[in-house]
Amino acid sequence: MQMLYNSPSYVVVQFDVQVDSTVNAELLDANPDWRLSRGGFEIVDKFARKEIFIEGALAEAFQDGVTALIETEPSEEEIDDFIQTYANLGNQPVVMH
Repeated sequence: MQMLYNSPSYVVVQFDVQVDSTVNAELLDANPDWRLSRGGFEIVDKFARKEIFIEGALAEAFQDGVTALIETEPSEEEIDDFIQTYANLGNQPVVMH
């Protein structure tokens, strides 16, 4: 788990979890691309008090968009506007335990 972004409006955390495989360890060492990994991004909208976890193709699209955005040296407002497009998909309320 790694916090990638924290603004007054949003928090973005990346999760990368290695999945155990039944493939021989020597074979995995020789072919690291065969290692399975699962992960995604959790986006928390602080004002709406909602969160979403994205994975798979949606997470890849998010990561590609962030990479392209960072190349333009964006302002915090531009980053928040980009994140908002994904945060708007969230419907899970943030609850404290």
